[in-house]
Amino acid sequence: MHGPTAAPVRHSRLSPLARHLMEMALAMVAGMLALGAARAALGGLLGLAPATPGVASLLMATDMSIGMAVWMWYRGHSGPAVGEMVLAMYVPVLVLLVPYRAGLLDGDSLMMGTHVLMVPAMVAAVLRRRAEYAVHHPNRAAPRHPWARAVAQRWPAGLALLMTADNWSSPVPLAAYTLLVLPAGYLIIGTVRRQWGVPGALRLQLAGLAGWSGLALLALLLGGAAGQWLVAFGWLAHAGWDVIHHRTGKVVPRAYAQWCGVIDAVLGITIVLALVTT
Repeated sequence: MHGPTAAPVRHSRLSPLARHLMEMALAMVAGMLALGAARAALGGLLGLAPATPGVASLLMATDMSIGMAVWMWYRGHSGPAVGEMVLAMYVPVLVLLVPYRAGLLDGDSLMMGTHVLMVPAMVAAVLRRRAEYAVHHPNRAAPRHPWARAVAQRWPAGLALLMTADNWSSPVPLAAYTLLVLPAGYLIIGTVRRQWGVPGALRLQLAGLAGWSGLALLALLLGGAAGQWLVAFGWLAHAGWDVIHHRTGKVVPRAYAQWCGVIDAVLGITIVLALVTT
């Protein structure tokens, strides 16, 4: 007699091509945020004038290229693949500089168009080397230095800190409806990863949806400072939710739980700062 077998944990069915694109997009954003902020700070110290839109677009492409190239090297991609992805960053800028210089595009349209065209350029680069991107590439050997290992393991937290850097200098309250984003993210990712075959997983996430929806409704009804304190509590509580899921590795990838936990904690804390300083 065989006892009942536990339901198998379903893993992500996200294709390797899509996963590689998502990883590189995150690396691009990290490079843009980190290097762009550093360059802006250095320019302020040196008293340099802001870059023109054309130069700013090229600098942005450079920041993104560096972040993406470092990640692709770490993931073990070939040199030609890295070079083609770097070209995918620069070609949209160079193409749109022509109508910009001709006066057909303003600075905002140049920057927005560059971001939009980078997406199909990246997809084209991936499809060109489908065989390389369709397989999992083992990471480079683990760095020996403790700080390097920490960076490799905690990059989602670092990305989250970069994305929320402005919140520390300019803390602002958030609307009650923003609490609905918190459980929605887990439900969407869990559905994409087909995690609901795990006993109790969907029930727990639906309970979370009910809890944060109720908190959002109560904050909306109270309004004022009392409502904002509830919003802050909701964000901080979800940071704890992220910690639990990071430890268990269930429903969402650990990298997402780590990133989301830092985002939630920073937003919760800065809402409190906004309340006590106004």
